Amino acid sequence: MSEIPEVLFVCVHNAGRSQMAAALLDHHAAGRVRVRSAGSAPADQINPAVAAVMNEIGLDLSKEFPKPLTSEAVQAADVVVTMGCGDACPIFPGRRYLDWQLPDPAGRPIEEVRPIRDEIDRRVRALLAELVPAH
Repeated sequence: MSEIPEVLFVCVHNAGRSQMAAALLDHHAAGRVRVRSAGSAPADQINPAVAAVMNEIGLDLSKEFPKPLTSEAVQAADVVVTMGCGDACPIFPGRRYLDWQLPDPAGRPIEEVRPIRDEIDRRVRALLAELVPAH
């Protein structure tokens, strides 16, 4: 693993789960981890309910946008966290892959997106503790 670990979060549309995970890890890591997100079939924009629940906890996704998954992004990552991208995620040797089974926030009201955000936050904090152990 490089000096600063790199994590790539991947879901199908890169409009919900992977965006929340990337924003949360970036926030909690405070520069100790490089974070990217991508989608195997990126949407046109971030899910508005996702943006709203992230705003509630002080994380602004207004400048974010869904990005396509590239082999380069996967190869650059030390850890690839997939969230329902199916078989579209390329597999490269030497990478650590985690598959987080999480409900898709697409089409769900804010009340149903909040618990998804909170579960992602719990998992992101656990991953951060593994990648960058406290001194």
